[in-house]
Amino acid sequence: MTQELSLSAAFLLGLLGSGHCLGMCGGLMAALSINNVDTFSNKRFKSLSLLAGYNIGRIASYTFMGLLMGTVGWFFGGFSREFSVALRIFSGLILIGMGLYLGGWWLGVTRLEKVGHSLWQRIQPKASAMLTVTSPIKAIAVGFIWGWLPCGLVYSTLVWSAASTSVIQSTMLMCAFGLGTLPMLLLTGVTARQVQSFLQKRHVRSAAGILVMLFGLWTIPGPHQMWIMHSLSLT
Repeated sequence: MTQELSLSAAFLLGLLGSGHCLGMCGGLMAALSINNVDTFSNKRFKSLSLLAGYNIGRIASYTFMGLLMGTVGWFFGGFSREFSVALRIFSGLILIGMGLYLGGWWLGVTRLEKVGHSLWQRIQPKASAMLTVTSPIKAIAVGFIWGWLPCGLVYSTLVWSAASTSVIQSTMLMCAFGLGTLPMLLLTGVTARQVQSFLQKRHVRSAAGILVMLFGLWTIPGPHQMWIMHSLSLT
């Protein structure tokens, strides 16, 4: 139950935060969009395959990050129970911060993007050199590299995933997050604008922000979790 709830929350974070993703990757996505090619079916199919390849690579990069962070969380979490608890508290606070971001009340999580700037400066020249995408395989490679573009939302989710202190769980959380971003980044034209407009509605953002903050509070260790685990053990 707990795992399914976490994966659902990760997917929701990706879905509701995909407007931010669209802003960062929109230019590249537009270059691969089927709206930018001729109407011949082979042209459409090729463009669609490039678009799918890019997103496969991007989600693969998030999943790989989850694997790395899950390994770090598992390694350090094994030293002491206190460290594991501290990591969960920190991840709960990060989730609350993401809820505030989704609700449009505080954008502090985007400051985490500065953490990856030095790494991205090393990667960007190679990433930019690969932008002439001619095959789905190359699109996957481009998506994997551009997935490392500094993003506060991705970094926040990574910190949360590491708090699971489980390599498998962390990997699955980041994969679920990536899948959540997929619908918005696959949509193009009028449909994308309509979906984005809906996700940007005040009541939708507020409801999403409150939901994520509640999950953040639930993530922080406390009597509520002990009660839940005790109830589950009796069933």
